[in-house]
This record gives sequence, structure tokens and C-alpha cells, in this order.
Amino acid sequence: MQLQELKLFKHLSGSLHFAATSKACNISPSALSRTIRRLEEESEQILFIRDNRKVELTDAGKRYLQFTDTILEEYRLLMDSYASKKSSLWGTLRIYSSVTASYTILSGLLKGFQTDYPDVHIDLKTGSAADAIDQIIRGNTDISVAAKPDRLRNSLAFRELAVTPLHFVMPKIECPVRKSVSHAQINWEAVPFILSESGIGRMRIDRWFRHNHLHPNIYAQVAGNEAILAMVGLGLGVGLVPGLVLDKSPLKDDIEIIKNAPDLEPYTVGICTTKRLMNSPLVKALWEKKFST
Repeated sequence: MQLQELKLFKHLSGSLHFAATSKACNISPSALSRTIRRLEEESEQILFIRDNRKVELTDAGKRYLQFTDTILEEYRLLMDSYASKKSSLWGTLRIYSSVTASYTILSGLLKGFQTDYPDVHIDLKTGSAADAIDQIIRGNTDISVAAKPDRLRNSLAFRELAVTPLHFVMPKIECPVRKSVSHAQINWEAVPFILSESGIGRMRIDRWFRHNHLHPNIYAQVAGNEAILAMVGLGLGVGLVPGLVLDKSPLKDDIEIIKNAPDLEPYTVGICTTKRLMNSPLVKALWEKKFST
């Protein structure tokens, strides 16, 4: 086996789609298939179940993925240790962040980083904030910008950068949604909600619904906070967003905080990595970087 073959196997294990992996990794679908067959022949195991409709990891494939993660992480730490012996750091630092967190949190951390470490390349991948911790656990990134979960795995390290409140928000335009939350006593079961599909904010409000025995009217579930703000601004419902997002959003002039809404527990935003990767000079360099808002 070769490192590049393991990288292809790892990507396919995440995408479970041959065409997507071949495109992302700049390899033809036939060459990717040959690589997977070669790994299966070498290990004498079937690593994937594949048919015309889906691709799935077998139990043997899941064990092979654990092995792959270990090899690639050890190789990364070895390369980083070589880099640390040079006069300046060099290499690639993989970072995962939501688009919103990129300009609310990551920008304040990366400010001046390139000046300090001009030979370090930042490989930034963006996606749902709800996936940030999972990206670290799966070994797909070195550092994630994430909300701190209520329970953090022992294998993970977390650096707090900001604490943000959660705000119930409504549209500024006059509309039925705004009227429904303008009373002193709000009938929350009659209010249309636009909520994140998952994540810390969704967990907080679901807990509040259960505690108050409410059956919410969920108008839409979306993948990110900006989508919530956009739909709220159009008058389609009320939403729940972090104050940090609202303050920085270009849509904030279309939104208003609901004054008589309940106070939910705020959450902590920061960066997360594995304790093993804390030994990486590249990770350590960003981890210790001064954060400026």
C-alpha cells in the first residue's frame, strides 16, 4: 500500500461516492476502482459493498479505516516534526469551519498568521457548523472552529475563544409572524419556527421545547445560521441564532431580537483538535496564536 492509496480510501470512506472522490482527488473513476481493488486484494478483505445505488463500508472496511487514520496521522506528525527543526515552519494546516465562523471567528485567529509563518499553507474547508467536531474525530481536518459540545470526548482538546448568547429573532417587516410574537404572552406553539437541522443551538431549543411541553410549529429546517436569518428576514418565521452571527451578518438590518423571549443557555465557540495533534508544531502554532475580535 502507498500513502496516496490510503488517502483515496479515506476520502471514499467519507464520500461513499466513487464519482465524488475521483473528482475531488483528481483521479479517474477507473483508476480509483483499481486502487480500491488493489487494497482489497492486499488485505484479502472486501472493504466496500457497492452496487448501482449505493456504496457502504463493510465491517472489515471500518477496521481498515481506523488503521488508515492511524497511519496518516502518524505520517502527519512525522512530517510536522521535520518541519519544526527548520528555521521556520512549513507545510499544510487543514482547517474546517462554517462560512459564518470563517468571518466571525477564524479571521480573528488567522490575522497575522501568514506574516508569522509565510511557508505554512492553509487548507480551509467549509461546511455545516454541526459537522465541525465530527470532522476532527474522523481525521478529516487538523483544527475545527466549533461550538463546544456539552460533553467533549477525552481524546479532544478545545480552546475557548468566545461565548455567545442565543437570540430568538423575528422579521423587522410588518407581517403575521411579527404580529404573532408582539404580545406580552406569546403562544409559542402557534409561531412558525425556522431552525437549524442540528447543532448546539438546535439542542438548546429542543431542550426548551421539551421542558415546557411545547409542540413547535417548525416551518423549515436549514443547514446554517445565514439561511435562518434570510428566511426570518423575509417574514417566513422566527429563528434562533447566536449573537455573534447576528452581529456580523449582512442581514442584521432585516432582523430584530424578540425582547420578551426566554433566555437560553449561551454556548462557547472556539477551536478543537485531537490531543495527539497537539504535538504537531503547525497545530500548536495556530493554537497559541493570539485571538483578536
